[in-house]
Amino acid sequence: MQEIRSAVAAEFEQVNRLIVEQLHSNVDMVENIGHYIVDAGGKRLRPLLVLLTAAALGRCDDPQIKFAAVIEFIHTATLLHDDVVDISSLRRGRPTANAEFGNAPSVLVGDFLYTRAFQLMVQLADPDILRHMADTTNTIAEGEVMQLVRAGNAETTEQQYLDVITRKTAILFAAGCYGAATLCGENEATRQSMRRFGLNLGIAFQMIDDVLDYEGDPAAMGKNVGDDLTEGKPTLPLIYALQHGNGEEQAVVRRAITEKTSADIIQVLAAVQRCGALDYTRQQARHYHDLALAELQTLADSDARSALQAVTALSINRDH
Repeated sequence: MQEIRSAVAAEFEQVNRLIVEQLHSNVDMVENIGHYIVDAGGKRLRPLLVLLTAAALGRCDDPQIKFAAVIEFIHTATLLHDDVVDISSLRRGRPTANAEFGNAPSVLVGDFLYTRAFQLMVQLADPDILRHMADTTNTIAEGEVMQLVRAGNAETTEQQYLDVITRKTAILFAAGCYGAATLCGENEATRQSMRRFGLNLGIAFQMIDDVLDYEGDPAAMGKNVGDDLTEGKPTLPLIYALQHGNGEEQAVVRRAITEKTSADIIQVLAAVQRCGALDYTRQQARHYHDLALAELQTLADSDARSALQAVTALSINRDH
């Protein structure tokens, strides 16, 4: 990631400084929780995509830097809310904000980050950006509700799973790339191409996340292997195992989903590995990776385009 960031190193640092600056609040708890989750680190992948897309299109300056911060604030707000909904206790290797400060403060500071993002967007004075991001955050919220409704439902289909991850995860990748192209003054065809790039990249990224829940290194991931089981999330590896596992494997996976338990994690791990569920999910991720790469072919050769290609490769070749 450090090598990838080098294409927009100065701009990336400006985004980090802006994020810290915009976390300022006269309410101590707001600032404390905001810093707690932002300082936890993470790849800052979404704002990086904004900067790299803008640089690849030939313009990466103040509007794009502000927009990158907007995308990170929206992402961070969703993390705060997700962890409360999922009753998560660990993220990026340390206690979640809700575990550290409580559920109510985490939800309210998530609201603060959402509204701070829209305050920054108003400064951009671009109605198309504002409209697109309003639609995007609404779609993310719908995705969260869809995931909540389907928790514990072992009848969830692969298409329903794809709908959830598109709304919940991929749509923000897409919005970041679309917004970068918009702020660069690109025509609608280029904007939509960059949007498709981000959307397909986000789908591939989430699919690999769901693979890593069953084979990743807990220390590297900063969460416990099998966390999705305790939340009853019917992710693609589990959906595939329910369709292609033997009778015993299907029964143990179905029970894990419906009872929202990781008590049988060893048997579930064996099931998704033996029936080829992890390999299948990786193949699907590769399909969306290829679709994302194809959208970059119209961009002129540059360090930023090479970095976007590297990010796309990294999305399916990682251990956390």
